[in-house]
Amino acid sequence: MKPQADRAMGVEARPAPSGVDGHAGAARSHRRRFRAIGLAPIVAAAVVLLGVAVDLPGAQAAGLRSLTVPADAQGPEIHALLWTPCGAPAQAITLGPFTVPGVRDCPAVDQPLALIVVSHGHGGTYLAHHDTAEALADAGFSVVALNHPGDTALDMSRAGDLSVLETRPTDVERLLDFLLGPDFHAVGIDPRRIGFFGFSRGGYTGLVLVGADPDFRHATAPCPDPQAPLCAQMQRSAAPPALTHDPRIKALVIADPLNLFPTSASLRKVTAPLQLWGSQYGGDGVLPQSVVALADDLPQRPEVHIVQGAAHFAFLTPCDARLTQRLPELCIDAAGFDRQRFHSQFNQAVVAFFRDHLAR
Repeated sequence: MKPQADRAMGVEARPAPSGVDGHAGAARSHRRRFRAIGLAPIVAAAVVLLGVAVDLPGAQAAGLRSLTVPADAQGPEIHALLWTPCGAPAQAITLGPFTVPGVRDCPAVDQPLALIVVSHGHGGTYLAHHDTAEALADAGFSVVALNHPGDTALDMSRAGDLSVLETRPTDVERLLDFLLGPDFHAVGIDPRRIGFFGFSRGGYTGLVLVGADPDFRHATAPCPDPQAPLCAQMQRSAAPPALTHDPRIKALVIADPLNLFPTSASLRKVTAPLQLWGSQYGGDGVLPQSVVALADDLPQRPEVHIVQGAAHFAFLTPCDARLTQRLPELCIDAAGFDRQRFHSQFNQAVVAFFRDHLAR
């Protein structure tokens, strides 16, 4: 992204100031004890983020199909959505109570495509970043977004347990094994050109996949209630567990990641090209200063963008009027911040990064 464009939308490639969550409509006192490590109880909010109503005349046209990774010895079923380039006009596709643009089962192109895996945050869904997925598909990528079992809108069974942080990278590995395996023929994928997009816990997931080793016990993520199950489990974690790394991922974009990597030693094996986005105000367990610290601790300096005026949820797909009224905490940004405008240029920057680093 050009510096001039950065300034135009209030994005600067420099550290953000320290601060608390400045998100309009921030959590009230009954939520504060859950804010540690992304434990805000937004299950109902995440359920409605199964989709966001769109204005179809201006929508991207992308092929869209659902898929299921079968349960195996490593874990339960994984549900995912796959976007692919499509030349047909966008249609209104109903997913639950909402509508997204796309073309069901659009015929695949006749050449293998680069693939981007999308990993949502705590209690999110595979549609939480669908505008970014649509922009990538429109640019010629295949994009697959998964629901992480136990930490997604319709299954929060392990969202407050340490195990979900341990299994998230394995979810992605299983998904890639399925897509690159002999039983999947819906679209050709170039195994040499696989990228990753992750938000919040999804950013943490991507870092682990490209070689980072979390240190749960010494992590500096806020934990004001040490009796919360996840906080207590982290304190009892004697040593960083051996989590799944996947060398097939060649480049990654992460936004407001949960930083459970307290030292440069935790990140010393991360060598993949990385575009790092942070919000000025943070929120939901992500501190602005932790994003800056992550950039400083990586062995190679990433491409860093700190979004001025933004809080944590600004990276979610822009909300329509109905969703904004129902979920102001997730949808309303600070005064003067235009999420729709930001996403237009954010998506352009994400596409440009993957084009640069996943070229043939």
